[in-house]
Amino acid sequence: MTAPAVVPEDVRARFAVRFGPSAGAWCDALPSLVDGLAGRWGLSVVAAGGGGTARVFRCTDGAGATVWLKLTPDRRVAAEEEAALRAWAALPSVVRLLAHDDATGALLLADVTPGTTLRQRAWRPEEVSGLLSALRSVPVDGVALPSLAERVDFLFDLTERRAPGRVPPSARAFALSHAADGPVALVHGDLHPGNVLDGPDGPVAIDPRATLGDPDFDLVDWVLDVSHPDALDRRITGLCALVPGSDAARVLAWCRAIAPVVAAPRLAAGREDAGTAFLAELGGLRGR
Repeated sequence: MTAPAVVPEDVRARFAVRFGPSAGAWCDALPSLVDGLAGRWGLSVVAAGGGGTARVFRCTDGAGATVWLKLTPDRRVAAEEEAALRAWAALPSVVRLLAHDDATGALLLADVTPGTTLRQRAWRPEEVSGLLSALRSVPVDGVALPSLAERVDFLFDLTERRAPGRVPPSARAFALSHAADGPVALVHGDLHPGNVLDGPDGPVAIDPRATLGDPDFDLVDWVLDVSHPDALDRRITGLCALVPGSDAARVLAWCRAIAPVVAAPRLAAGREDAGTAFLAELGGLRGR
């Protein structure tokens, strides 16, 4: 049995909340599953990580190179990530898919060097503008992915589980209405500084929760970490000037739509910082 593949209890608990009771059986079976994939692909498992929606294993291949084995209890999540990575395969700004196993949903991913996340350091809008522009540039004909509206609806469902009663129905309605409008492109869906790595030639995106919809959705996490409306306006204006095809008004509307998803769990946890207060006001949660 591959020891790193044993799922820690805290991760099991998070998977149970995210995926339901069936996640327990998947966690039990994971060590033997990883052993089988490692044997098939000639991998040596070195370490394990992850815990949000997947377990990710740092491995070495037969040549001694570092690769990453990724598995999730939800095969649909894996299939959607595979579809997106194949659509973005020609972009150096997206992690490279090396192999995929249909039976298990396992993904084998190339290493990114040096691989530090942009969350670990100060970043500049100029650094991510090329990535944001590239992601929206690929053709979507023939790409089978859910709509952005489905992703938004899921985010509000998840928020309700994490912070019951904090988000009014009107906030979800506004977000779904905005998701149903606008241009259609390939959207990463979870593009924040923790999911962008320093690569040899610039930032590299990982861990998409990809959909088809308004690509301006992917700008939200790069502008929303502020505590005043003037600061938000400046960030939106500055970033949109660097990303051809983006629309500042739509980005601002997305910020309003997503603010409740970010603010509600913080409020439920008792956070009272200025950023949380701003997000609560932006998303219409004041007084809830």
